[in-house]
Amino acid sequence: MKNILLVFTGGTIGSLTVETTINPCESARYKLLQLFAEQDNDPLPVAFKTLQPLQILSENLHPEDWTLLITAIEAEDLYSFDGIILTHGTDTLGFSAAALGLYFNDLKIPMLLVSSDLPLDNPLANGLPNFLCAVTFIRRMAIGGVFVPYKTSGSTLQIHMATHLASSPQLSSHFPGLQSKAFMQFEGGEFNLPEIPPATPPTPWRLQANFSPKILLIRPFPGIDYSQFKLEGVSAVLHDLYHSGTACASARRGEQYCLTTFIKHCRQQNLNVYLAPALFTENIYGSTRELLAAGATMIWNISLETAYAKLLLAYGNFESTAEIEFFLQTDIAGEHVF
Repeated sequence: MKNILLVFTGGTIGSLTVETTINPCESARYKLLQLFAEQDNDPLPVAFKTLQPLQILSENLHPEDWTLLITAIEAEDLYSFDGIILTHGTDTLGFSAAALGLYFNDLKIPMLLVSSDLPLDNPLANGLPNFLCAVTFIRRMAIGGVFVPYKTSGSTLQIHMATHLASSPQLSSHFPGLQSKAFMQFEGGEFNLPEIPPATPPTPWRLQANFSPKILLIRPFPGIDYSQFKLEGVSAVLHDLYHSGTACASARRGEQYCLTTFIKHCRQQNLNVYLAPALFTENIYGSTRELLAAGATMIWNISLETAYAKLLLAYGNFESTAEIEFFLQTDIAGEHVF
């Protein structure tokens, strides 16, 4: 018998379609368990204990909801379970995976975030295969940590490390891992491990479930006007980068369009500006060097989603600049790509 803590939060996997509108529905969780009972052929029985601390569409998620989820999960005797499954919507899956992967950096049992591209009343939905994979993972794999199983139509089901999950590309329901790599694949009822598991950090980070509400995330686009950003009540800025690790460092069309100028303005107000994502290499673009020379800090080799979640935890847990910087640059949950 395997004991599983099953945490429902809503999302598409927890929704049904009524008159062309998709909304969370109490009965959807029973639909998931009914479908599982009909399709599960493994002789090893499982017992679920269920919780539902949230019932929302994930686009409505706020970082305070991560605290609510963590509090509900930690109220249980976790090590009386063989694993944890958390159902979640797809829109903010990458951010929640990163937040939970970082917070539960020393988890000795598997936690798997399970989503669905369509409501479960649609026969094309991938929620059931994702859920079956998660249960099988708990039955067979003695690997602690936080993971995301996800099947894209026409592809092998992939299991991602939570801190390596990128958000779905536009107009798609596909979830790529960082550098389009998966931690593991599940095919024909078997797991294979194409990548070497990252080494576990020697010292676990004991964190409080405090996610700072004062991190401003900015995404670049041609013509972005930095004079429009108000910095009152902001503790730090995270600036997304184009795929080559760059953003506009030129004032040729005006200082208000230049990230270098904005970084200097933030530094004058004692606000740190962090940049991500970017892979560390010896040769980088001149624009990137200008951004760093202006006083920005690069969080190398991690996804934007993980950089954001890590900053929220950093500014929610630590006060000194040295502690924050050490936390940000330390690999605590295998989040760095090398």
